[in-house]
Amino acid sequence: MTETLRLGDHCYKIGSGATPRGGKETYSDDGPVALIRSQNVYNDRFSHAGLAFISHEQAAQLQNVEVNDGDVLLNITGDSVARACQVDRTVLPARVNQHVAIIRPRPERVDPRFLRYFLVTPVMQALMLGLAAAGATRNALTKSMIEDFRIPAWPVETQGAIASVLDALDDKIDLNRRMNETLEAMARAIFKDWFVDFGPTKAKVEGRAAYLAPELWSLFPNQLDDEDRPLGWRQRPVYGIAEFVNGAAYKDMHFSAERNGLPVIKIAELKAGITATTKFTATDLGEKYRIDSGEVLFSWSGNPDTSIDTFIWDGGPGWLNQHIFRVRENGSTPRAMTYFQLKILRSIFAEIARNKQTTGLGHVTAADMKRLMVCDPPTPVAGAYEDVAGPSFRRIVQNQLQSRTLAGTRDILLPKLMSGEIRVKEAEQEVQAVA
Repeated sequence: MTETLRLGDHCYKIGSGATPRGGKETYSDDGPVALIRSQNVYNDRFSHAGLAFISHEQAAQLQNVEVNDGDVLLNITGDSVARACQVDRTVLPARVNQHVAIIRPRPERVDPRFLRYFLVTPVMQALMLGLAAAGATRNALTKSMIEDFRIPAWPVETQGAIASVLDALDDKIDLNRRMNETLEAMARAIFKDWFVDFGPTKAKVEGRAAYLAPELWSLFPNQLDDEDRPLGWRQRPVYGIAEFVNGAAYKDMHFSAERNGLPVIKIAELKAGITATTKFTATDLGEKYRIDSGEVLFSWSGNPDTSIDTFIWDGGPGWLNQHIFRVRENGSTPRAMTYFQLKILRSIFAEIARNKQTTGLGHVTAADMKRLMVCDPPTPVAGAYEDVAGPSFRRIVQNQLQSRTLAGTRDILLPKLMSGEIRVKEAEQEVQAVA
């Protein structure tokens, strides 16, 4: 049996933060100090989505929970309990609120990267979820529970070697993620210029020089109409740009206690993939509700800031939950254009959902999407955008699918490395085969 050590005996710090005085109403979208919350902590990454910021004065109130480079972050309350990652150094300086614990091990005894990977092993996830569920009112991990975690007592050099193997996979996943962010930003910028700001037509009206290739430049009108749209261009409802199919209303009786059948894809799966809390069902409700990797999905219900969004699904076959629309071409708008149009509208969708918000949740209905009007350019212009943005969209899908394969390899190697079932050299060979 592998010798273990008690985590609490080898840490400089284990502790959570608090909500600054004034609550979330005092947060800002940017600022001098980041406030890390549970929504920023995932098992496979640190997420910047919904990251809050506070003032120096608020940060001073939380000085005892300042986050250091390399710190391991662990969600300790609520539905996201047990999720763990390392802080992204780009968000520093930072603090944590009361739902997130900082774990700062002594590096001469516990490699922080190794600890982070150890915490997300299936064994540790099951242990933490079990401990958290034992609470009287809600899921929660206490400081004493965390201190009592048993960690393999391997030499820190061995821990570092294991972490480096897994890091190689995560680094490639992160590279794909950053590449996708760049590709999406470029495609969205072009979409906004052509179909929101009407940049080419306005440049022609103002007599400015052409900034597109001649064959593209010639597609845009020389005049604006009375509503400052390119002359002859129309509008249409968002609901008309694609086929929006709502998911099925699965009930508890449909779910299996084990992983029989296919996973039911809810908003949580769109954000975190298939996890230990994912529900499975063998109930077949028909091809209308069956999805697969590469599908464009729009989550219309949930937290306006973090859940109302458009996603590319990469988790394989599954059944679609009723809070999500499957988005497919209806013959009038190319696929890439549909995707980037929906991404451009994210802030508007969030505002619609926020105005209907109850108990923290909001929603965007089909009726809302029928009222919301967007530009309907002539077919040649839409086709030109597809020619420009289509390759970026396909590369985004390809990168996501590759990252899913890399993550699968990591998740297979992780428990084997932690248990000593395979050695670092063997794992390195498997990483080279997929990276």
